[in-house]
Amino acid sequence: MVSPAPAPALLRIPTFDDVRAARARISGAAHRTPVLTSRTADARAGAAVFFKAENLQRAGAFKFRGAYNAIAALDTRSRQNGVVAYSSGNHAQALAYAARLQGVSATVVMPQDAPEIKVAATRGYGAEVVFYDRYTEDRAEISLRLAAERGAALIPPYDHPDVIAGQGTAALELIEDVGEIDLLVVPLGGGGLLAGSALSTRALLPACAIVGVEPEAGNDGQQSLRKGEVVQIPVPKSIADGAIVTHVGNHNFAILKNKVDDIVTVTDAQLVETMRFFAERMKIIVEPTGCLAAAAVLQCQLILRLHQCYCIIP
Repeated sequence: MVSPAPAPALLRIPTFDDVRAARARISGAAHRTPVLTSRTADARAGAAVFFKAENLQRAGAFKFRGAYNAIAALDTRSRQNGVVAYSSGNHAQALAYAARLQGVSATVVMPQDAPEIKVAATRGYGAEVVFYDRYTEDRAEISLRLAAERGAALIPPYDHPDVIAGQGTAALELIEDVGEIDLLVVPLGGGGLLAGSALSTRALLPACAIVGVEPEAGNDGQQSLRKGEVVQIPVPKSIADGAIVTHVGNHNFAILKNKVDDIVTVTDAQLVETMRFFAERMKIIVEPTGCLAAAAVLQCQLILRLHQCYCIIP
């Protein structure tokens, strides 16, 4: 079930200036995560591959960047009334942690089948968790109602300009650390990371190709880019729980349709194989959603004949 989208005239589309402002806000709070390399990955891809290790970010994902920035951008009155969000896990944890660090109360609407470890972490950071059924209830509608009742600010997981700007700081750091790259490959769920990364990349490396990767079972982003408008699909089923969405965000798509070259898909089996690669060859643990971009590179040879690549690992 999908809530009505904001009218285009009401959208505030972020720019690269917003990404730079976000970096100033999150400086000292978010980690500047390392860039990892692997000779085995290079050999499999036929290119030099650079991994921005956002699995080592605070709260375990890039989501901390956007959540912290969105809370930090609130005015004093809004912060006093707390924040409300909805998420299957990573945004939930990130928002709860970012809110605690800034002294703001947080409520998160999570699906009943969310991974227990993510529910526990969200509660552990001090947030109130409200459950819903992802197949019969509308999480955005529930969150809007809670925010209205409490006078709180609603900070969705991706369809929000300050969240997008915060996520864009990951690509900004990567480009500063690595330099010129030919291709940027980014996981895609609702589009916060891909949209923010596109803002940074188009500003700093206009010639770089940008490709999003989503689960084969939920290719709403791919369909949307092909059609030129947001396409809504039934709730998909995939092990990439962080990318289980019915449509990309409206703020996000306004950026994707103008700045992203293509969106491709990978199977759950390819995600499992990529998780195994990270564990066995690079000695790091990466959840399925974080393997989307790498799976497209390592399992599909997406970048064959290119010289360099960038994969964000959420």
